[in-house]
Amino acid sequence: MRRRAFIGGAAAPLALIPRVQAEAPRSPGRIKITDVQVISLRAVKQIGALEPAWALGTKMNYAIGGGAFLEIHADNGLVGIGPDVDPAAVPRLRSALVGKDPFDTEQFLAQYRFHTAPAPQRTTSVDIALWDLIGKASNQPVYKLLGAAKESVTAYASMVQLSTPEERARMAVQLADEGWKAIKLRLKYPTVKEDIAVVEAVRKAIGNRMEILTDANQAGFTPSFLSPRRWDLHRAEVTAQELERLGCYYLEEPLPQYAFDDLAELCRRVSIPIAGGESNRGFHEFFWMMQKGAYDIIQPEVLNSGGITGLRKIAAVAEAFNKYVIPHNGGMRIGNVAHLHLVASWPNGPYLEVLHDPPVGDYRHNWAIFKNPPVIEKGEIRMPQAPGLGVEIDPGLIQKG
Repeated sequence: MRRRAFIGGAAAPLALIPRVQAEAPRSPGRIKITDVQVISLRAVKQIGALEPAWALGTKMNYAIGGGAFLEIHADNGLVGIGPDVDPAAVPRLRSALVGKDPFDTEQFLAQYRFHTAPAPQRTTSVDIALWDLIGKASNQPVYKLLGAAKESVTAYASMVQLSTPEERARMAVQLADEGWKAIKLRLKYPTVKEDIAVVEAVRKAIGNRMEILTDANQAGFTPSFLSPRRWDLHRAEVTAQELERLGCYYLEEPLPQYAFDDLAELCRRVSIPIAGGESNRGFHEFFWMMQKGAYDIIQPEVLNSGGITGLRKIAAVAEAFNKYVIPHNGGMRIGNVAHLHLVASWPNGPYLEVLHDPPVGDYRHNWAIFKNPPVIEKGEIRMPQAPGLGVEIDPGLIQKG
C-alpha cells in the first residue's frame, strides 16, 4: 500500500506530490541578513529596588538604561531590534541567519531553536527582531502586518510587591485618578484572610472605577517555594469564591504550571475566570492545557514561546477554544512592545500587562531605553505608527566601543 499525505485536508498518494524544485532566483526586491549583534546599554541612573511578590526575599532593581539588546542587520541598511541574548550565542545565530531572508520566520523558528537550545529567549529574541525588520522593510507597523484588530490597547497596571491593604488602596485610587482602567494585585500572603483583606480594601477605595485582577504567582511554587504559603486546590477554590464575591476580573496562577487536572477542576467549581500560562513553553503545551480545560484566560510569554510567530499560533488556538489571551509582561522592554503589537492584532486580546508599581516600579523607567516610547494615557496606548515595532533605542544609552 502506498503511503498517503494530506494536502489541503484531502489525502493524496505520495507519487502525485510534486518534488521540491530548486530555489527560485532571488528577486531584486528581496533583502538578506548581513549581521547579528548584541549591543550593551549604559545605566545612567539608579532608581531603587522592590521585593517582587513572585520571588520573596529577593530584590528587583530599577534603573534608567543598563542591559543590552539584539540587532539583526540587513543588506538594505535596515536594522531590527529584539530583547537581549547571551553574547556567547551570537556566533551560532550568525551561522543560522546571515545570508537568509528575514521574511522566512517559519523556517528560522524551525531551524534556530536547535542553534540556540536550551535557552528559549534566544529563539524568541531573534523572532521579535525579524518582525521589526520585516515591518521596516514593508514600511508598516507590525500590528498592521498581523491584522490590526484595533488601533489602541488597554493596559493594566500590574503591581510588583505585596505591600499592605492601606497602601494598595491608596495606589489604586491614584491609578484610577490617572485614568487606568485595571489594576493587578499580588496574592501571596500566609492566609486567605490576608489576601482577601487587600482586595477588600482596594474595592472599597475605588468602587467600580477599575477592574481588579489578582495573581497568586503559582502560590508558593515559584522560586520562593521555601515559604509556608503553598496553595492546594481547596485554598484556591476558597480564594476564588471570595474574589468572585468582590467582583474581580480573574484569578491568575493559583496552582503550579502543570497542575492541569486540578486547574481544570477549579475552573469547573468556580465562576471567576482562572488565568495562567506565563511559564509554559511552546504551542504544544498551550494546546494541551486548552484541551484539558485548565484555564479560562491564556497568558503566554513572548520570551518563552517562539516570539511573535509562536504567540500568533497560540492566540489562534485560544480563539478556537473561545478563550481570551492576555500575555505576560514580555520582559518589560522590547518584549513588552512586541506584546503590544500582538494584542492589537487579536480580537480575543482585551488587555496588555504593564508592570507599574510607582514610584520605584514605574513602567516609564523600563521604557526609557526608547527614544520614542509608547505613551499610556488614561490607561490606553495608541498604537505606534512608525514601521516595525515603532520604537528605537535611545542612541545616548548605547555603550561605545
